[in-house]
Amino acid sequence: DRYTKHTGQGPFGRHTRKSLAPSTLRQGFPAAGSSALRHRLDSLDLPYPQGPNHSPSSTLLASGREMASPSPLVDFPQHLLEEIFLRLPAAEDLARASATCVTFRRLVTDRHFLRRFRRLHPPPFLAFFDSHRLHPALPPHPSAPAARALALAADFSFSFVPSPHCRRAGRWAVQDIRDGRVLLRHTPFADLAVCDPLHRRYILLPPLPEDLAALVAHPYVVFNPWCQPFLVPLDEDAATTFRVIWVVHCETMAAAIVFSSSTGQWQTAGDLTRLISATGYTLLRRHYAYHCFYWELNPINKLLMLDTGTMEFSFADLPPGEWALNIAIVEAEGRLGMFGIFHETAGDLCYYVKGNKGESSQWQIDKTISIGSGHRHYIKAASKRYLLLGKYVVRRNVSPSVSDSTSILPPLDMPGEECISIDIKTLQLERVCVRSFGFGRYGMHIYTNFPPSLLSAPTI
Repeated sequence: DRYTKHTGQGPFGRHTRKSLAPSTLRQGFPAAGSSALRHRLDSLDLPYPQGPNHSPSSTLLASGREMASPSPLVDFPQHLLEEIFLRLPAAEDLARASATCVTFRRLVTDRHFLRRFRRLHPPPFLAFFDSHRLHPALPPHPSAPAARALALAADFSFSFVPSPHCRRAGRWAVQDIRDGRVLLRHTPFADLAVCDPLHRRYILLPPLPEDLAALVAHPYVVFNPWCQPFLVPLDEDAATTFRVIWVVHCETMAAAIVFSSSTGQWQTAGDLTRLISATGYTLLRRHYAYHCFYWELNPINKLLMLDTGTMEFSFADLPPGEWALNIAIVEAEGRLGMFGIFHETAGDLCYYVKGNKGESSQWQIDKTISIGSGHRHYIKAASKRYLLLGKYVVRRNVSPSVSDSTSILPPLDMPGEECISIDIKTLQLERVCVRSFGFGRYGMHIYTNFPPSLLSAPTI
């Protein structure tokens, strides 16, 4: 409160009081000088110049209290301060440290430091977006306070994005969400916009060239969810630039179209008509790992792969089995990984890895995670760090005409679909929320970002 009174802004930047409730700011923040913060600082295994009888907590906390007089902080090397702050376990601790003194805040707000912190501390799972609205994580999910702050600060109705056609009916529909950005399409037209709902910034993309616009306007493309445009993951060295790829295919043609915010132009990146027509299969759900996008091919057990560096297409195999669109391709510490759920063993989540070059190129099962029997689980969405599962209850159909069959019905004590997040690294399962029951498996997008703070820098 004293910091806000004298500077006009809080530890999270301008308009802190509007963006975050006081209870949210306080939660998880040990007060400066408290035993909790002192314990966190003392637990950091770092060298410090004052000798063995001094601890990080005594040095740093004393420094924050004695800024009006000569302080040991002046002699404390900045690179050691950076290493200490990088090792803080949570973003909330970093925000509290930034409010301690001017020196700390100057270091924490440095772009190079923030880039390093984001690289070491991936943004948390905050919410997911379905075809209707945003669903923030609710208690007891560990991200619930941050998700509430996001819901209060951001505009996921996209009211700040103007309509490109004042006289034409239509609405903005979410096509993809990645790195805090949202890709919108003004349906049923081909107009696109990229926006940052947290900072209320947007860019209207230029119209497609006539020949490409005609392909996108094909009825098969317009109403096919697998022909949606999508965002290429963020380049850390160019935080406010982006690329959009649109892979469209119909009965006679298939092509990849790319927009770059650096050039402001659309261009055709590759013609895969021959590749698709040779197989006769359609593209299904999209995945991303290690600079490559993957599409499941129906009905064969293969993937179509697009290398975003070379913009070349090729095929890749899936592990044996009938996965029925219930997989997620992920990054597995330098190797390609895959989570999948068999229909016949719906209570188990299987995790496969594929060998690197020089190793076996075959998929090998790494582990099996039990996710509960008596239920059907479906992989709804995936991001770089998280999976989103939907859980349905399986009940016996008591109708005599269809005896001995199963049906998926919402139970009487659970009026909806339970949504669960899984941390890919730790395999920790957390309940996100319960949404209205529906059979749609797809069209969901995970939103990961830091809550309104120094770490949630504008992406546009």
